[in-house]
Amino acid sequence: MCDMKFVTSETAWCPGCGNFNILEALRMALERLNKKPHEVLIVGGIGQAAKTPQYINANGFCGLHGRALPAAVAAKIANKDLTVIVNTGDGDSYGEGGNHFIHNVRRNVDITHFVHDNQIYGLTKGQASPTTGVGHVTSVQTAGTINEPLNPVLLAIALGAGFVARAFSGDKEHLASIMVEAIQYKGYALVDIFQPCVTFNRINTFQWYNSRVYKLDDSYDPTDRIKAMEKAMEWGDRIPIGVIYREEKPAYCDKIGFLKEGPPLVDMQVDMDKIKGYMKDFI
Repeated sequence: MCDMKFVTSETAWCPGCGNFNILEALRMALERLNKKPHEVLIVGGIGQAAKTPQYINANGFCGLHGRALPAAVAAKIANKDLTVIVNTGDGDSYGEGGNHFIHNVRRNVDITHFVHDNQIYGLTKGQASPTTGVGHVTSVQTAGTINEPLNPVLLAIALGAGFVARAFSGDKEHLASIMVEAIQYKGYALVDIFQPCVTFNRINTFQWYNSRVYKLDDSYDPTDRIKAMEKAMEWGDRIPIGVIYREEKPAYCDKIGFLKEGPPLVDMQVDMDKIKGYMKDFI
């Protein structure tokens, strides 16, 4: 059994925050996969969700706002044996990090991306995020949000992501099972996790989700891309959670010969004379 325990009992999250269940589900998933702390890298950007690397016993990296994916991708390419997991919020992932989200779906690097989607900016006091619903009144959008919300699940499927799922932090056991599948998937895996913000979002609460979410059962075929896109657009009184779309496809490193066949880049010897020669071109 691995020792994927919390490294601190004190967090910066509000009591009742949906992030607590996400953290616990992540620990459960890594234990079920028998991952050891040194085999895992948890990457975050800026925000409440991005604090996750600080609260679990594994390698951690906290980067800039919206810039978690580049660091995670670089780490995976450098060390293909590392299990790389990104934890960021809806603003961090789809707002500031939207461009990285789009193009790393295309690259299909073997990383797992857990988005703590609370449909609000929780760290910066509750303004609308890319996933905030129309009409949602905030301290900034005092007349209500006028922009259409981003549908990240639909977008990821349209862009060609091979593993796209939704989950709810109010159902920890189901969330942990989805996390296990996402981590095991060979390629870029997105899990958009409904994570109620108990301080700044009084609309999309645990009660709101509990009355709407339903689990996809064995009768649903996640390999049908058109059906998956239809399912991704299902919203309102009924919201599906589970694996929305799954397609096996070559991961980034498997399409580059020396990355696939050779040792991890971190284990390769460095020829400093060659590096100094390359650097002369930039002096």
